Amino acid sequence: MASLLDDNRERMEKSLQSLEKEFRRLRTGRASAALLDGVRVDYYGTSTPLEQLASISIPDSRTISIQPWDRGSFKDVEKAILKSELGLNPVNDGKTLRINIPPLTEERRKELVKIAKKFTEDAKVSIRNIRRDANDTLKKQEKAKEITEDDLHKTQDDVQKLTDAFIAKADSVFASKEKEIMEI
Repeated sequence: MASLLDDNRERMEKSLQSLEKEFRRLRTGRASAALLDGVRVDYYGTSTPLEQLASISIPDSRTISIQPWDRGSFKDVEKAILKSELGLNPVNDGKTLRINIPPLTEERRKELVKIAKKFTEDAKVSIRNIRRDANDTLKKQEKAKEITEDDLHKTQDDVQKLTDAFIAKADSVFASKEKEIMEI
């Protein structure tokens, strides 16, 4: 029983981590290196993550600075950022690429909150699926007479409490992200 709960806790934790990772990639009004996490550059015919080709820094809250290590990759990096659907326009000054993060409009903020809400709902569904799997496993064990009916109900209650706690954490993470997005 304890190993089942530990396994579920671990899986639910991964769902929360996945949610937080999605939120880091969600563009708010602030510059963040995590914004470029999904950008892949066609570097000599190989799709390579941007962070493996350049140093990324945040000189101020509205600017991302990218300094490719290979001078020949400037055009490829610039092209990859433009194609990334992030809506960012890099400025090439010959030594670095600078990306100015424009302030978000009210409409865009509301759109981002909807996207964040969808990510949160996906995480909650994932957590509930983990609960369903655990309950199915428990019912099979009870049917096979491996556990008693009392153990089944007690462990199901524990699984439900765990589920409720992780859903509350997901809601909390969403609330803080919503506040960050709506902040002017």
